[in-house]
Amino acid sequence: MARSYVLNFIHCVFSTKQRTQLIRDPESLWAYIRGIARNCKFDILAIGGTVDHVHLLLSLPTNRNLADVMRDIKANSSRHMRQKGMRFAWQDGYSGISVSPSQMNAVKRYIANQQQHHRKRGFEEELVMLLERAGVSLNRAEIFG
Repeated sequence: MARSYVLNFIHCVFSTKQRTQLIRDPESLWAYIRGIARNCKFDILAIGGTVDHVHLLLSLPTNRNLADVMRDIKANSSRHMRQKGMRFAWQDGYSGISVSPSQMNAVKRYIANQQQHHRKRGFEEELVMLLERAGVSLNRAEIFG
């Protein structure tokens, strides 16, 4: 093959440290995270969340790995929040679940409707559900420890 054809779509979820409700102006933070992605040359296809966590659907380029992309997003966005005068930090870990191209619209809708989802269930219950649906073997104590 003369050219490489790769699609890497990842649904990422991460929360504020100790799930503290620190995201007061989500649209501003989402815009800043989109800027990080632009500067780092990857695409965010959807972004949303609530006062204590973020969901991203991103297109991971072939020359980047997820750990580095998440480090860039979390380090730069937390620095931005601290420069605005907040005592802000993200929890150390994150989840990254691959998404089939056929499921892209469903994941985008899910991310767009975070406020509705959280009327029914909290972040911890949501994350466990997402991981279990994806077939991730998990230890609940390690997730939220």
